Amino acid sequence: MAKSIKLRAKSKDGVATVKALISHPMETGLRKDKKTGKIVPAEFIQEVVCESAGKTVLTAQWGGAISKNPFISFKFSGAKSGDTIKISWVDNKGNSDSLDSSIK
Repeated sequence: MAKSIKLRAKSKDGVATVKALISHPMETGLRKDKKTGKIVPAEFIQEVVCESAGKTVLTAQWGGAISKNPFISFKFSGAKSGDTIKISWVDNKGNSDSLDSSIK
C-alpha cells in the first residue's frame, strides 16, 4: 500500500471522477534553510501517471512550482464501478510511489 497517496474514484454514467492527495515536500531548490542559511535541495514530483483498465488516462509533467502535498482531481470517460485504477508518481531524485484502487 502506498504511503504517500490517498485516492478516491467514483463512477457515474460512465464518467469517473478521480481525486488524489500526494504527500511530498515539493522543494524548488531556491529556498534557504532558516537555521543554516544553506539552500534546500530541489525535490519535486516530475511525473504523475494514472491508468485505468490497463490504459493510461492521465500523464502530468510537473516541476518545482507545484505546492507541497499536491492535490489532483480529474475526470475521464469509459469507466465503470469495479474497474481498477492506478496512480503513480516519480520525483527528480528517483523516489516513486504508486497505489491501486477500485472505482466505486
